[in-house]
Amino acid sequence: MSTPHIESEAFDIMETVIMPGDPLRSKYIADNYLEDVKVVNTVRNMLGFTGVYKGKKITIFASGMGNASMGIYSYELYKYYNVKNIIRIGTSGAYSRKLDVMDLLLVEDTYSASSYAKEQNGDTKTIIDADSLLNEIIIDTSKKLGQDLKVGRVHCSDTLYKENDNYKEINNEYGCLAGEMETFALFHNAKVLKKRAACILTISNSLVTSVETDSKVREKGLDSMIKLALESALRM
Repeated sequence: MSTPHIESEAFDIMETVIMPGDPLRSKYIADNYLEDVKVVNTVRNMLGFTGVYKGKKITIFASGMGNASMGIYSYELYKYYNVKNIIRIGTSGAYSRKLDVMDLLLVEDTYSASSYAKEQNGDTKTIIDADSLLNEIIIDTSKKLGQDLKVGRVHCSDTLYKENDNYKEINNEYGCLAGEMETFALFHNAKVLKKRAACILTISNSLVTSVETDSKVREKGLDSMIKLALESALRM
């Protein structure tokens, strides 16, 4: 089978999928962490790979940037490929001094003013929670790995470049610790299709302190997050 955006056969995609936004990050994970790797998608260069990690087959599949792109790929994976669990891994900008650059953040729930849910099925909610079971697994795995994992709410925005950035207001009003662009569509699709979704983020920059990492770090310097996602996937 295939969809307009995914060329894979159903048996090529595993029940648990790790989804970075960047296709090159997907390739990096496959090249450095998986064995017996098979390329399962090249359509639009949204690279997908299935391989073996410590004896278990896992799929790594890029989502692209933003709710619209995440909405397409996560929906098709859940709906047409019988994927049960998606762990998004990505980068995020800190809205709070509680987070430093390169900290790991597990998303508890996501706030968004996005129209994605309303257009998708008429839902007017603005806050959606991650799957509690997946988050419990990820938290427990982080402890076993000795990682310092923060947990909290994020702001999922449809706009990266804003003429008047209101991150301080969003932090104050909604308690969002950081901002990113994909969790709202992912969590919504998981709820609609009765699947599971989680998200682990690495803080790549801080809007509070103006500290930033470069694109090479964001592509290849996120191994703590990648390892946490892979080790957690072994238990799903």
